[in-house]
Amino acid sequence: DMAVADLQGLKQGSLSISVIDTAKYFAPEVLGHFWQLYPEIDVSLNVSNREHVLERLKNNQDDVYILGHNPPADLEIHSEAFAPNPLYVMAGKEHPLTKQNRSFSVEEIAEQPLLLREPGSGIRAAVEKLFASKGLAPNVGMVLSSNESIKHAVIGQLGISVLSLHSIFLEGAEGPIAVLDVEGFPIKHNWHVVRPKGKELSVVAKRFVEFLKKEGVSLSQKLDNLSNELELKSQSHRNIS
Repeated sequence: DMAVADLQGLKQGSLSISVIDTAKYFAPEVLGHFWQLYPEIDVSLNVSNREHVLERLKNNQDDVYILGHNPPADLEIHSEAFAPNPLYVMAGKEHPLTKQNRSFSVEEIAEQPLLLREPGSGIRAAVEKLFASKGLAPNVGMVLSSNESIKHAVIGQLGISVLSLHSIFLEGAEGPIAVLDVEGFPIKHNWHVVRPKGKELSVVAKRFVEFLKKEGVSLSQKLDNLSNELELKSQSHRNIS
């Protein structure tokens, strides 16, 4: 009976996922791979900022949630890390800092106009925490509502920013955005799959969580490959200089 129920769930079930904005760089692809295995299920993906995803989590609106780091301690949740989410300082390829081909201190970065997400963003909180540990405050040049807006502003040399390495997956090391070598970076975070504590997952949701953990291995390898490409490119520039 359990086996039949599982089979029916994977043929007739549904799956609803909410993810933070930065997870949009991999979540649709992972969900697509899952749907190819189980094409009969109905899937929905909600992409929002951290505040909205946490609100949906509190209201139990979805099966599972993907966050860049754990939610506030006052929420009763079950959380599992499944892949790394490193945060790097990034600048446009034509930015004066990029052309210096050297390491930078946090103090030097604090003097630069910094492009940040809105208050409540996980990345912003991580940046402010690191700066505060050095007795510094970020020089906020502009607040933007999405990672894509920040990326375009970085390319346009409106400032520098701190972004997840996932955000430049498509562009890669040859793209218009460079990763700077900065003291204290990368800030090492993990991706977490989250659900309210005590919530009984559907057959489909259980299978997706299992699948997500396996996909996390592939995501980790992609990050390692991109990090190595960026390091090799940086070394090449320093050698030429």
